[in-house]
Amino acid sequence: MIPLFIALILPAAAQFRRDDPYPRIHDPSTVVEDHGSVWCLSTGGGIDLLKREADGRWRRAARVFEKFPEWHQKEVPANRGHLWAPDIIRSGDRWWVYYSVSSFGSNESAIGLVSGKTLDPASKDYGWKDEGLVIRSRKNDRFNAIDPALMEDGGRLWMSFGSFWDGIMLVELDPTTGLMKEPGSKPIHLARHAEIEAPFICKHDGWYYLFVNWGKCCRGTDSTYEIRVGRSKAVTGPYLDRDGTDLKDGGGTLVLESDGRFIGPGHPSIRVEDGREMLVHHYYDKDRRGRSDLRMLPLKWQDGWPAVGEGGD
Repeated sequence: MIPLFIALILPAAAQFRRDDPYPRIHDPSTVVEDHGSVWCLSTGGGIDLLKREADGRWRRAARVFEKFPEWHQKEVPANRGHLWAPDIIRSGDRWWVYYSVSSFGSNESAIGLVSGKTLDPASKDYGWKDEGLVIRSRKNDRFNAIDPALMEDGGRLWMSFGSFWDGIMLVELDPTTGLMKEPGSKPIHLARHAEIEAPFICKHDGWYYLFVNWGKCCRGTDSTYEIRVGRSKAVTGPYLDRDGTDLKDGGGTLVLESDGRFIGPGHPSIRVEDGREMLVHHYYDKDRRGRSDLRMLPLKWQDGWPAVGEGGD
């Protein structure tokens, strides 16, 4: 993804008002539950922590960072505190939050990790510990270390990530530390396209499904994001689309595209709620001057492939 304050039509001051309790939601993380409440995280100044209210709206509860780790500026000097595309996973008694440190149009990037006991800012146990850098990329790399997405599978922890360049990558993490299992190892290449980012991997009926975004984000109603998918019998690939084309060769079966007021659906994940699966994603609202927001649509499986239904939140 690219930062909203660079490319969206609306003025920057309107995009990220710190006193707005209902912020624009972009690059939503996996949606999770903690102590009876529903939470997610979003791109923003210091990463927005959002809590779902009874009426379904998402309210900003806190920011993960008020003070940034020193390594951010050392590793990515061009970053100015606007952190992108977080994801979250539970490990033991702690939450792990992964996030992107980068700048527009550059692969001088890094993925960082913080951990905390609770997501509730009102709890005495609330607070985040910097766990450091997970992986970084530099100009001579053919990948971009942003857009992390986590998956636990049989006690093993995997992180997919990537944006443009050679596309989507995968690394294995140490499930005890959350950091790279083999520091310095070469990422596994999963998918390539001219405009690709925001991966998410899930498992269903013995298959691994790799969801990705094609197109451009962050342009309000001019955004061209759409969600594509491929599947594999191994988490490491190869991932093929419905026609049998490898995602590394530009394959990808369409899952969701712009429709009516819902422009540029992107940054997918899956949530199970009330016994049904929902495809979580952001979109740009044509009826609200391109405001970015979160939507969840019913997800069904037809002949071994995901399909979205009507309705949802």
